[in-house]
Amino acid sequence: MTESSSDEGCTLRRETERVVNGIAQGLRTLDAGVGWFAGLGPARRQEVLQEVAGYAMQAHITAADGRAGVVRSGVKPTANPAVMICMDPPRYGFACLPDAEHVTAFRVLVSVFAIADTRRRETDCKGACGHGWHNLPAATEQP
Repeated sequence: MTESSSDEGCTLRRETERVVNGIAQGLRTLDAGVGWFAGLGPARRQEVLQEVAGYAMQAHITAADGRAGVVRSGVKPTANPAVMICMDPPRYGFACLPDAEHVTAFRVLVSVFAIADTRRRETDCKGACGHGWHNLPAATEQP
């Protein structure tokens, strides 16, 4: 891996972090985030799906979070990503789904992450949070 590709990967991770946490904190709409995601190439979308699945795991999502997130996402509960996230334990192989399901998977993952992360911000991190991603400044709808 060259230095520039490493820098590109780091930049994408930071951008993904800003977009996803912005959605979770109500600073960006889900549709704006989906627009950003849909504009990425297939390989980059797979990377983002893997990263967001990691965020969901770190947020310790539950099956109840999965169900609430699917409702929030607007995705049919029978869609592959919706079924995967509602399993107990959830399945995280979203990047392996066909390209045609990537946007649906992103909607589901981000919505479920938002539910779980909001719970964590209100419980585990309430009043004493040192996580930079839990304290984002207000932003515009730009990715």
